[in-house]
Amino acid sequence: MDRTSEQRRELGAFLRSRRARITPAEAGLPSTGRRRTPGLRREELALLAGMSATWYTYLEQGRDIRASDQVLDALATALRLSPNERDHLFQLAGRAPAADPPDAEPLAAEVAAVPLLLQPHPAYVIDGTYDVLSRNQAAEETFPRLVTDDGRRPNLVRWTFLEPLARDVVVDWEPEARGLLARVRTLAGEHAGDPRYARLVEELHEGSPEVREWWPRFEVGTRRGGRKRLRSPGRGVVTYDYTAFHVAGQPERTLVIYAESGGAGQ
Repeated sequence: MDRTSEQRRELGAFLRSRRARITPAEAGLPSTGRRRTPGLRREELALLAGMSATWYTYLEQGRDIRASDQVLDALATALRLSPNERDHLFQLAGRAPAADPPDAEPLAAEVAAVPLLLQPHPAYVIDGTYDVLSRNQAAEETFPRLVTDDGRRPNLVRWTFLEPLARDVVVDWEPEARGLLARVRTLAGEHAGDPRYARLVEELHEGSPEVREWWPRFEVGTRRGGRKRLRSPGRGVVTYDYTAFHVAGQPERTLVIYAESGGAGQ
């Protein structure tokens, strides 16, 4: 797929952030004394990946050059990237299959009705930017103030970072929020140039000091199920298992269902 200048800059910034977190000792290189900056030098990373230092510098500077799968694999290995980070690297480099275009079709009535059928279990349908397209009463009670009065669709990312009550509701707020932001970064990278993601990221930066601190760390992740502890009025802390399902034929839309996995407590 064609890459925008923004995507090339993002690739360079991602490479720099990952290069900075690896010490020469971790990479098996001899110590060369005091360093002005943390992590590996460009020349050292190029050596480990088996490529020209000049060519790697061009890549990190965001120049319009193409990296082969073999080169990206070598960089991923040298940088010790996780599977999610490797996928993100390939997306930014334009080597992964192009993401499907956003689905602008209205949510089908039979899909919108599914969360209602799952009451009393909290359930909702979200799109790729975490806009909530359909939800049941249990979801509204579990995530209070999710629905705002500004006329916009409720959004779970905005709620997590910009709604003060979320920090009380989500018991393990910081790790949950960091994981959510990592998934947003991955999606934004896959949809470079999509104004929906640009607007969301800009709004998060404006309203959240944590986003401004964490975003430069270039953490990436994927949407998945798991376990979450939420504080419920009158019940204390409730542990939920949650599962996510893609809507058939609309991979950007996801049904998320919560089920209690334990008793309530303080």
